[in-house]
Amino acid sequence: MSIMLALHVLAVIVWVGGMFFAHQVLRPVAAVELEPPERQVLWNGVFRRFFAWVWAAVILILVTGYWLIFAVYGGMANVGVYVHIMNGIGLVMIALFVFLFFVPYRGFRQAVAERRWPDGKQHLDRIRAIVGINLLLGLITAAIGSGGRLF
Repeated sequence: MSIMLALHVLAVIVWVGGMFFAHQVLRPVAAVELEPPERQVLWNGVFRRFFAWVWAAVILILVTGYWLIFAVYGGMANVGVYVHIMNGIGLVMIALFVFLFFVPYRGFRQAVAERRWPDGKQHLDRIRAIVGINLLLGLITAAIGSGGRLF
């Protein structure tokens, strides 16, 4: 159980921590220091690498989370309300990421490849908004997960 829980938490840290760094640290600096074409090229490379890690984290979160629920606790009926809340928010986060990956990110990659910077900016703004929502949801979920039984 402890290995699965550790893997679960580490996957969450990779995903939520990566979003925090990208949204709260890298984005403001890139906005000030780089012109739009250079900024979009930077984000294209960042997203390519980070989203590979997010896919791995999502798979690991689902596998370890449901393993803990079903193998350790015997199913959803036997876990606290906080686990149900985490599960629901986590599924919303995954849905948002899947949408982000297959819609605005796909358009962003194409716009950058074709040097259509105004289109790239529109896609980047949409990605930023979704990441901001997912970051907030991830922080809420982490708070619930770490202190759920204590509420």
